[in-house]
Amino acid sequence: MNSSILRVLTFVIVTSSIVLAQEPYDKINSHIGTLVGFPLSPTNEFASTGWGVAGGAGYNFNINHALVFEFMWNRLYATDRALQPLRQALQSPDFNGKSTLYVLTGNYRYERRGKIFGAYLIGGAGLYYRTTNPSKLIVTGGGIPCAPAWNWWGFTCSSGTVTPGQSLGSIGSNAFGGNGGIGFTARVGEDPWRMYVESRYHYAPNKDFSTQLITITVGIRY
Repeated sequence: MNSSILRVLTFVIVTSSIVLAQEPYDKINSHIGTLVGFPLSPTNEFASTGWGVAGGAGYNFNINHALVFEFMWNRLYATDRALQPLRQALQSPDFNGKSTLYVLTGNYRYERRGKIFGAYLIGGAGLYYRTTNPSKLIVTGGGIPCAPAWNWWGFTCSSGTVTPGQSLGSIGSNAFGGNGGIGFTARVGEDPWRMYVESRYHYAPNKDFSTQLITITVGIRY
């Protein structure tokens, strides 16, 4: 019985030394990766899954705690619900569009890093700038029913119809928002180079419709 307990304790100690042993660290951190963005309601009513990039740098207070400044660019494509009312009103079946998200944040990261694998929690806040980009300039006429899609593209409505005489192309909306998520790392080559896979939730109360999405990022960290 005692020998069994000893073997279990030995296994735990050896495993911990491989997985959770703390490695030396540099004061400066950096990362870059590619991502897939999955919009959530209400964003997903007008924008579908897209792609983007994220990168940044920061300061490591110690092996566990770090400050990370990050820039994210994410291209999202318009859904049929966002396009159909405009296609019908403009008599233009080939009308298309997209939305682009620019995000600049400051984040806190808590990390547990072993010799090979690691995991971390990350969260922060910053500026979220969302644009809508129709494939051509839109000029509104009279008597167009006001569907929510018109507001998504930046148009205003009055008494149930789209306000006539508006001329809009690309338009943007700023908002202060936040994010939070979890990531996992694996050493590639010499430490501190690591591959990371991260999932993060983003929220910002942009005009008319809030921006809400989950991003999955794969990249390289230092």
